[in-house]
Amino acid sequence: MDYKARVMKKRTFIKKAGLGTLAMAGMGLTGLQCKPKEHADSPQAAQPLAKQQKNWAWINPQEDWKIDDWKKKLTLAKSNGFDALLMNVYNGRSAYFESADSPVQSTIAHEVVKICQSIDMEFHAWMFTMPCNIPEIVQQHPDWFAVNRKGESAASKPAYVDYYKFLCPCNEEAMEFVRQNVISVSSIPGIDGVHFDYIRLPDVILAEGLQPKYNIVQDKEYPEYDYCYSSYCIDKFKALTGIDPLTDIRDHASHQQWRQFRYDSITQLVNNLWLPEIKKKDLMATAAVFPNWESVRQEWHKWDLDGFLPMLYHNFYNEGIAFIEEHTRKNIQRLKKFNNLKPIWSGIFLPEIDNRELSQAVAHARNGGSQGIALYALDSASDDQIITIGKSLTSV
Repeated sequence: MDYKARVMKKRTFIKKAGLGTLAMAGMGLTGLQCKPKEHADSPQAAQPLAKQQKNWAWINPQEDWKIDDWKKKLTLAKSNGFDALLMNVYNGRSAYFESADSPVQSTIAHEVVKICQSIDMEFHAWMFTMPCNIPEIVQQHPDWFAVNRKGESAASKPAYVDYYKFLCPCNEEAMEFVRQNVISVSSIPGIDGVHFDYIRLPDVILAEGLQPKYNIVQDKEYPEYDYCYSSYCIDKFKALTGIDPLTDIRDHASHQQWRQFRYDSITQLVNNLWLPEIKKKDLMATAAVFPNWESVRQEWHKWDLDGFLPMLYHNFYNEGIAFIEEHTRKNIQRLKKFNNLKPIWSGIFLPEIDNRELSQAVAHARNGGSQGIALYALDSASDDQIITIGKSLTSV
């Protein structure tokens, strides 16, 4: 069955599933209940912080690499203290595994899983969630996409970059589409976990160090970057509060109910719609998350995942390398405050760190209380860099 036929079949399934599928999944959207699970009442919350010392590496599919290239890179990483691989198997447009839900670019993920198994390295399938850049979906379902406060759709006028075509968190058909993607990814044979990325809305305020790249200054929340004002989100919020976010709110940035509604619309997707599909396969569930979580409507300290990989890319925020330690500590404190006692693995952005700072980055993560590091990205790391990091990871 070609991709177009699969899309048609899937669309028919979604229409037939309708509201019932999401209701059975426990989303509560049909009842307009946008409240996350209370962590204080969770049996998991009463347990001590899990000791899961581990070092991770993100890696992008390298189609020009031969199998021997993959073996060499992963074997070197494993011998230098990296325990788990996070491979991008779905980037919002193409799949790198056998998939009936997305256009298949290659099936290299299946071969990489085998390599990881042979060297005792965990394989976690890294997937984009909210962005969708599949042309057929963009063209045929424009109503699936998030809308900014100016009324512009992410499908036709995405913020910042072309791939920022984020889906609407309150559009049930769109979120069922994502759930099917989660099911597909979690069904890859031999994997140890699923790693979520882009579980959020577009950045309402971009990290300070990135703003010059796009020739913008964001000293407040501007309408063109403020999502989501789709009819689906507006109608649900009006039903809950009687407030229309477009006409009844004067200061959108400070309106706590409207802000919380959008946090909750993402949180309930994670906890009630997607996470159960991963746990059906007895897999680990993690996510790449932001230290400036308010700016991306990502209240991840309320998510019921098995751990978090905050992207502590200090240069993005015009900060020094001590930012890694500071925000590792802050992230852990925030999780504890919400009784979410899950491990943190500090994300380090390799392109912004020179070789002499690598050991400092590892030390800062450790001193902040991290259970290990997560390196972005292994495919761009030289052998010397991997060995340098390895020495730091194995030092006491």
